[in-house]
Amino acid sequence: MTFSDLELHVLTEIRPTEDELDRMYAIADQLMLDIRESGKAEGMMVGSVARKTCVHGDRDLDVFMLFDPSLPREDLEHEGLSLAWSIASKYTDIIKEKYAEHPYLNATIDDLDVDLVPCYKVQEATGIQSAVDRTPFHNRYIKARIESYTDDVLLLKQFVKAGGVYGSDQMTEGFAGYLCELLILHCGGFHQLLNTAAKWKPGIFIDIEQHAAKRFDEPMVVIDPVDPCRNVSASVSETRLLEFIELCQGYLKSPSKWFFYRPPICILTTEEVQALVSGRESAFIAIIFKTPPYIEDIVVPQLRKSLHTLNDLLRRNEFVVARADTWMLEDRCMLLFELLVDTLPAIRFHAGPPVTSTVNAQRFIEKYLLSESIFAGPFIREGKYGVELPRRFRRAVDLLSSSEVFSTALGKHVKSAMSDEFSVYYGIECWQPGFEPFISEFLQKSSPLVRIRRAEARSSQSLLETI
Repeated sequence: MTFSDLELHVLTEIRPTEDELDRMYAIADQLMLDIRESGKAEGMMVGSVARKTCVHGDRDLDVFMLFDPSLPREDLEHEGLSLAWSIASKYTDIIKEKYAEHPYLNATIDDLDVDLVPCYKVQEATGIQSAVDRTPFHNRYIKARIESYTDDVLLLKQFVKAGGVYGSDQMTEGFAGYLCELLILHCGGFHQLLNTAAKWKPGIFIDIEQHAAKRFDEPMVVIDPVDPCRNVSASVSETRLLEFIELCQGYLKSPSKWFFYRPPICILTTEEVQALVSGRESAFIAIIFKTPPYIEDIVVPQLRKSLHTLNDLLRRNEFVVARADTWMLEDRCMLLFELLVDTLPAIRFHAGPPVTSTVNAQRFIEKYLLSESIFAGPFIREGKYGVELPRRFRRAVDLLSSSEVFSTALGKHVKSAMSDEFSVYYGIECWQPGFEPFISEFLQKSSPLVRIRRAEARSSQSLLETI
């Protein structure tokens, strides 16, 4: 398929250079030599660099250390980390241990972000003992098929990056690089994918090898060619899927550079935030606490769970949540709530048992019959007895500052971090250092296509003004 002039121009800017690849391969070769010479494992370079589907400027290098499958899991973790430390420390002192299903090492070597990951050298993907054991099979599958589609993959990756839907991490809930490669293979190219995806709806099912061994209920299902029991697109949320469909439709109708170069986020000033918050006449409340010491894929689901359970807490106390979102920095996390009303009357209605539930109804009446703490009742409403009581929390900020937050189903690590310390901010106080891009985007929320069309309109307007 012939690429347009726009796409050819984009490709000249996003293709990795030979020097760039040679430099990364040289470092990977040296690391794999070190692994082999240790006599403990074999080395393998995996990921987009290994498949030459990395975008120019990418600095991520993944090197796997393949151990004998007979090695006990506990020994794999210990020996894998030990070997990774001994190798990485030869080249850098910028090293971190990270934790996914099991620990691995991340090191900065010659400005490259290098992951040294221990795994088992299993014979078949169906025999994996840990999730990372599957990756070498992905590498072999893609390398054997992708060469003639390399440019198509690069365009797709740049397309989804600019659209804000790239990344299988829990914060993004979007399209992984491996998924992009599979979609290009399945459809036969970038244009073919866009034309196909423009007609998708949630519930799309793709099985390249026609070997699915189980059912999935995610919005998008792409069966892993090397593992019939895995959905490669499990990370893709319904919103991200619909945003991708929207982007495909928009590009086919009216392509522009903005589909490949994401318009920069407009970081608001304090004065602009103050004006927006005041103009919305809603209430903003932020909870900030120290980031739990785990990788994003572990922390973010717990942040979302905590956001959901605190939403429920607010609603149970009759505070209406307009929108809420969460963000994770390296050192701090934020749970942000926008409420339609943040202060409620002193009175609240408390529903009791149905009138027809004689025993429970009688107990309810007796409980409140002589109570001096009620405003009115018991009386019958919609078939039940009820009373009007004083409200315990009239202000949402008081509720979210109280111990009531710990009575909810907070994520385990979030609860632990908040138990140590958390701060609650109100209104413009939510505009905390480090969270400016997150809050700016929250206040200016729009879909990817709307963002692109707005950038196009502003660009045209600026051009007219210069004429």
